[in-house]
Amino acid sequence: MARIEAVFFDVGEVLVDETREYGTWADWLGVPRHTFSAVFGAVIAQGKDYRETFQVFKPGFDLAVERERRAAAGQPETFTEENLYGDVRPCLRQLKESGIRVGLAGNQTARAEEILKDLALPVDVIGTSDGWGVEKPSSGFFDRVIEEAGVAASSVLYVGDRLDNDVRPAQEAGILTARVRRGPWGHILDMPEVDHGCLFHLSGLAELPARVAAHNAENS
Repeated sequence: MARIEAVFFDVGEVLVDETREYGTWADWLGVPRHTFSAVFGAVIAQGKDYRETFQVFKPGFDLAVERERRAAAGQPETFTEENLYGDVRPCLRQLKESGIRVGLAGNQTARAEEILKDLALPVDVIGTSDGWGVEKPSSGFFDRVIEEAGVAASSVLYVGDRLDNDVRPAQEAGILTARVRRGPWGHILDMPEVDHGCLFHLSGLAELPARVAAHNAENS
């Protein structure tokens, strides 16, 4: 097996705890946060697009339009340093210091991309679906990941929480994968064959640098 020379991370629920973000959407809809969260989980468990959650409470809901309405009302979607999981910065720093090329690549808005840049994370690449013009699970998204990594697909590791949107399409592109079990998708989705194909199974990011180092030592 090839050495890992580049590690790319999904953003939501891998780097960023989205509890606050979805809580503010519940507030915007005038729905109790607990109720919104429960319906959100049910939609995921049924294998539906998470955006259908909004349709339950507001039929005809248009996420792009509502984002603009929120911004105009002074309540834009946002996240800050305090919304990063505590293991994020140490993991990214350790990987980068070991000579690994580190990137972020997720389905995120242009606004989120600017926030990520402002956080000054220790990474080499920040890519979003808005910025790249292609979103997961499209093969084009992972082609771009490989391009930005600058190495063969077999030397790239993609870390995601979603087996459907992150892990499976990355595997289909020939990229190594790691599943981090946190956030709704990380605990609800069950796709045994896809999960079995992961190189690493993680409960968080703290253990990842050592796992990558051990893998590379075995494949030197």
